[in-house]
Amino acid sequence: MQLNLPKILFTLFFISFAGQFASAQNTPPITTSSTDTIGKNEKSLVQPKDSVQLDSVIRPKGAIEAIVSHSADSTQSYNLDRSLMTLYYNAEVDYGNINIKAGIITINSETNMVMARGIIDSTGYIQRPIVVQDGQESTHDSIKLNTKTEKALAWGTLSEITGLDTKTGIMKKVNDSTIYVSNISITTSKKPIPDYEIRVDKGKLVPDKKIVGGKSQFIIAEVPTPLILPFSYFPLTQGRTSGIIMPSYGSTREQGFYLQNGGYYLALNEYFDLALMGDVYTNGSWGINAQSNYKVRYKFNGSFGFRYENLYNGIRGLDDYNRSSNYNIRWSHSQDGKSNPNARFSASVNLGSSTYYRQSLNEYNSNSFLNNTLSSSISYQRRFVGTPFNLTSSMTHSQNTNTESIIMSLPSLQVSMDRIYPFAPKIGAKKGMLQNLGTTYNFKGDYRINTTDEFFFKSEMFETAQTGMQHDANLSTSTKLFKHFTLSPNARYKEVWYFDKVNKYYDDTTDEVVTDTIKGFNAFREYNAGASISTTIYGDFVFKKGSKIEAIRHTMRPSVSYSYRPDFPQYYEEYQYSDDPTDIREYSPLENGIYGGPSRGISNSLGLSVNNIFEAKVRSKDSTETEAQKISLLKTLSLSTNYNMAADTLKWSPLNMSAGTAFFKDKMAVNLRATMDPYGLDVNGRRIDRFNIDNGGSLFRLTNAGLTMNYSIKSKSSKNESNQNNSAARDDTGSDGIFGEDLRATNDPRNQDNSEENKTSKIYNSTMPWSVRFAYAMNYSNTIGQNEITSHSLMFSGDIELTPKWQMGFSSGYDFKNHGFTYTQLRFNRDLDSWRMSFNWVPFGPRTTYNFYIGIKSGVFSDVKYDKRKQPDRRLF
Repeated sequence: MQLNLPKILFTLFFISFAGQFASAQNTPPITTSSTDTIGKNEKSLVQPKDSVQLDSVIRPKGAIEAIVSHSADSTQSYNLDRSLMTLYYNAEVDYGNINIKAGIITINSETNMVMARGIIDSTGYIQRPIVVQDGQESTHDSIKLNTKTEKALAWGTLSEITGLDTKTGIMKKVNDSTIYVSNISITTSKKPIPDYEIRVDKGKLVPDKKIVGGKSQFIIAEVPTPLILPFSYFPLTQGRTSGIIMPSYGSTREQGFYLQNGGYYLALNEYFDLALMGDVYTNGSWGINAQSNYKVRYKFNGSFGFRYENLYNGIRGLDDYNRSSNYNIRWSHSQDGKSNPNARFSASVNLGSSTYYRQSLNEYNSNSFLNNTLSSSISYQRRFVGTPFNLTSSMTHSQNTNTESIIMSLPSLQVSMDRIYPFAPKIGAKKGMLQNLGTTYNFKGDYRINTTDEFFFKSEMFETAQTGMQHDANLSTSTKLFKHFTLSPNARYKEVWYFDKVNKYYDDTTDEVVTDTIKGFNAFREYNAGASISTTIYGDFVFKKGSKIEAIRHTMRPSVSYSYRPDFPQYYEEYQYSDDPTDIREYSPLENGIYGGPSRGISNSLGLSVNNIFEAKVRSKDSTETEAQKISLLKTLSLSTNYNMAADTLKWSPLNMSAGTAFFKDKMAVNLRATMDPYGLDVNGRRIDRFNIDNGGSLFRLTNAGLTMNYSIKSKSSKNESNQNNSAARDDTGSDGIFGEDLRATNDPRNQDNSEENKTSKIYNSTMPWSVRFAYAMNYSNTIGQNEITSHSLMFSGDIELTPKWQMGFSSGYDFKNHGFTYTQLRFNRDLDSWRMSFNWVPFGPRTTYNFYIGIKSGVFSDVKYDKRKQPDRRLF
C-alpha cells in the first residue's frame, strides 16, 4: 500500500469537521483568513506535525520531490477533491531553487503543477508572476510550471539575459538547455516603449549560450523598418566572447569605396584579448591592424597596437600615380606599485613612419597630427634594498616627423648611488662641514643610434651607432656662516669612455680634409670645483590699520657661486685645413662622442643669481574671519648671470630673467622669460667685446623673450567630469583639448561608456554648464639685430552643455604672425538614451574633414550604427 502524505493531511482535516460539513466536498472551496493558523505564517505544506508523522514513510512515486513553502497576504483556499490549493494576493511559493511571486498561485499536488497569474483590478493587470530560478529573474503575464520535471509554459515573458531585455509572446521550456519562444522582442532600451527592438517570429533559447531564430525585423520606436533578415543569432555568453567585428564603410577621392576596421575579436583568456582588423579599398589599397589589451590584477596591465597601411594614390599609368606604405606601433605597460615595491617595469611606445599621421586613412588623432615628435621609452628600475645603489635600464626613441631623423638608445644603463655621509654620526643631527660632507656617484652607459626613416629597422642604421660610458662623482658639503649665510663647497670628477675616435688630416690628392674613424678604447677625464654662498632676506611693508591690504612681504634669496675648471689641452690635436701649411686648426679626436668632447680652455667664473617672491596679506570680506588671507603677487622673479674671469673677451654672459604669477584665484597663469646681453653688435650682427651702452644702445640688449598665458574659466554648475562628457577620451599625448580632440574617439562605440544613465533638467531656471580655456604665446628674437616676433598665437577651446543630453565643443586659435586661424574643430554630441549621435567637423584648412556617427550605446549592438566620414585631401600633405 502506497501512502500519499498530502492526501492523508487533507483527509484528516475533512474527517475532523465531518459532522458540520457533511457535504463539504460538493460545496465551493473552503476559504480561510490569512490570520488562521494555516495562513501566512504557515510555511510548509508537508511539514511533520507529531511523532506519527515523523515515522519513516516511503515516499510514493510521483510525490513532490522537495519541500514546498508558501504564503499569501489575503486568503488561501483548498479543494480536497481535486488536490488543489490556491493562494490569493501577494502569493509566494518556494520550491527547491525556484521562487514564484504572483497575485494568484494555484498548486496541484497530484499533477505537480503550479500555475501563476496576476490580478485584474481598476488600475489594470497587477502582481504579474515573477519567477526567480538560479538567480535569473523573469516576469510573465501567466505561467504554468511542473515542479517535478521543471517544464514550463509562459505567456508575455519579460526577462534580462546577459544585458539583453527580452519579451516573448509564448515561451515553452522543455529542459534546462532548451527553451522555445515565439514573437520575441530583443532590446537594450529600458523605456516602457523601447527606442528600438529586434522582433523574431520563432526561435530557440539555449541559456547562457545563444538565441537562434527565423525572420527578424528591426523596429525603431514601434515603427517597423524594412531592415529584415531571414535569420537571427544572439550570443548570450557571460563576459568577453570572440566574434566578428563589423566594418564601417565609405569612400575617398583617391582610393574609392572602402571597408574599414572589419575583422575578428579573440577573447583568448581572462588576461589577454586580441582584435585583428583590416581595411580594403577598391583601388587596391589595404591596411591591417592588431590591437590587444592585457591585465593581471595586482601585477600589471597594458595595451598594444600595430597598424600597417599600403596605399595607392592616383591611377596606374599616369604621372600622379604613387605608392606609399606607413606603419605605427604603440605599446603601453604599467606595473602595480604594490606588486614589487623595489622593482618597476614600464613602457610607453609610439613609433612608426614619419608620414603616418599625415597620410593614414584610418587615423584621427588630431594632437598626434599637429605634433612633430614621436617618442618612446621602455624602462626597468630596481632599488637594491640595504644599499644606496639603484639601477635603471631603458630603451628610448625620439623621432622628428618633419626632418625624419631618429635617435635611439638601445639600451641605456644607469647605476646611481644615493648621497652618503661617511663622516656623519650614527645618531643625532649632522653638524659642521665634515659631518655634512656627502658624496654621490653615477654611472651611465649608452648604445646610441642616429638614423633616418630610410634606414629604420635596416642593417644600415647600426653602421653609425655610437657607444659610450660615463662616470660621474660629486662631493659637496654645507655649513652656516655668521648664522644667516649658507656656504656650500662642491667638487666634481668626470671620466668618459669611448670605443672609437676620429682622425683628421689633409689629403693633397683630393684637396680636402679626410676624417677617419678608428676603433679602440679611448678615454678623457676632467674635474672642477666650486663653492656657493646664499642667504634669505625678508622685507615687510605694513599698511595702515583699517586698510584692505594688511602687509606685503618680499622674500629675496640671493646667491653667489664660484667655479673653476682647468684646461685639458692633452685631449686636443692639430691638423692642416687647406693646402696652406700654415692653416692649422685644432680638434679633439673624441669630439663626436655621445657625451661630447673634453672641455677646452680655463673656466674661472663667478655666478650671480637672485630669486624674489612677493606675497600680500589681505583682509577677507567676511567679517567673521579673524585671520588675513595670504595671496601671491609674484610667485617668482629670477635673475642670473656669470662672469668668466679667465676669458679674454666677452667675460659677462647674458642676463637671464624669468617671472611667473597667477591671477583670478590661480585661474590665469602668466610666465615671462627674457635674455638680455650687455654686449653690442657690429654692423654684421656679430657680438663684439664692447658694452651695448657704449655702443650707443641701452644698458642691456634684449636678445630673445617669451610670454605665455593660460586661462581657464567655467560656470559654477560645471564639474570637471561633466565638462568632459562631450569630449573624446584623452589621448596619450596628455592634451587638454586646446588643440582639438581625437576625431575617431567620439565616434567609436568601443571607446565609449556604455552606461545609459537618464539625465534630466529643470524646465525653468535651467543651467548650462560650460568651460573655456585659453593659451596665449608670443616669442621675440633679436640675437643678430633682426628685431623679429618669431611666433604669436592665441589658442582657445571650450565646451557647453546646452541640455543634459546636448553637448557642444570647439577648438581653434589665431596666428597673429601669419594672420590666419589655426587648426579648428567643432564637436556636437547628442545623447539619445539608447543611442548616441556625434558630429565632428574641421571646417577649413588643409585637413578639412567631418565625421558623423549614430549608433546604439550598448556594446552588444555596437555594430548597429551609421558612420560617415570625409577623408582629408592627402595631396596637400
